[in-house]
Amino acid sequence: MDAWDEIRTAWHVARAGTVSGAAEALGVHHATVIRHVDALEARLGVKLFQRHGRGYTPTEAGQMLAEAGAETDARFSRLGARLSGWASGIAGDLAITIPPELCALIVPALLPLQEDYPALVVRLRTARRVLKLEQGEAHLAIRAGARPEEPDNVVQPLAPVQAALYASPHYLARYGKPQSDTDLSGHRFVTDEAEESRVPWFRWLAGIAPTVALRSDDLAAQETGIRAGLGMGFLFPRAASGDLVQVLPPRDAWSVPLWLVSHVDLHRSAKLQVAMTAIKRGLVTPDDGPAGV
Repeated sequence: MDAWDEIRTAWHVARAGTVSGAAEALGVHHATVIRHVDALEARLGVKLFQRHGRGYTPTEAGQMLAEAGAETDARFSRLGARLSGWASGIAGDLAITIPPELCALIVPALLPLQEDYPALVVRLRTARRVLKLEQGEAHLAIRAGARPEEPDNVVQPLAPVQAALYASPHYLARYGKPQSDTDLSGHRFVTDEAEESRVPWFRWLAGIAPTVALRSDDLAAQETGIRAGLGMGFLFPRAASGDLVQVLPPRDAWSVPLWLVSHVDLHRSAKLQVAMTAIKRGLVTPDDGPAGV
C-alpha cells in the first residue's frame, strides 16, 4: 500500500504539473508529495520528473507510470462503487417485467442506474403473460393499459406512452405523403399481428379499414418493415431514428397509460427505490413530454 500511495501521488503530480496542485487534489501537505515522489524514484531507480521553476514535467518513465496510476485509480474507484452497492443492498439481480414493445423506451432510462450501481444486473423479462410479483417472478413491473388491480401491489403512474405514424422516404416517393386522414385510404400499412389489437393506435388504424402489407407482434419487425418501405406504421417518436418521416404526429387518442408496479414487501427496498427513480426520470424530463414523444 505504501508503493500505491507513492504511485498515486506521482500520477497526481503528472496531472497537475506542480507539487502544490497534487497536494491540493490529494488533501495532503506538499512535503508529503515531495517525499512520495523522491521515495518512488529511489525505489524504482529511475527519474520520473524533470524539476524546474514552473513545476514538475514527467519524463518518459514518469508518463508511463502516470498512465498506469490513472488506470489503477479508476479500477479502485469502480471496485469501491461495487462494494458500496453490495453494502447498501443495491447489487445483484433486478428482474423487470415489461411489454416487449416498450423496451426501446425503458432501456435507455436504465443507463444512469448502471453507471451509479455497477454491481446491479438488470434482467428484462418480456413475456407476453403477466408475471406475478407476489410469486417472485419479477421484482418490478411496467404495465400498459388499465390500472393494475392485483392485491398487495404498489401501483404508481408513469408518463403515458404515445406513438406517431411513420414512413420511409422510399415508401413516400412511391405512394406520396398523406396530408390528412382522408388521404390514408390508398396507402399500405405495417400493423399488429392481432386483427383486434387492444393497442389504441392499432384500434384506430383498424377503424379506417387499411390495406395491410405486413403484420407482426414484434415491434422490431414492424420497424424493419416500415424502414424497408413495405408500408406506413406506428413507432415511438423517441425511439424512431434515421431517415424515417413522421407522417402523422401523436394524438391523445393514441395515448396509453403506463404503470410502475412493485410488491408491497419489496417496495421500500433500496434496490427498487433507485430503480424506480431512474425509470421515472428517464421516461420524462422537465423539457420533454410524455414517453415516446
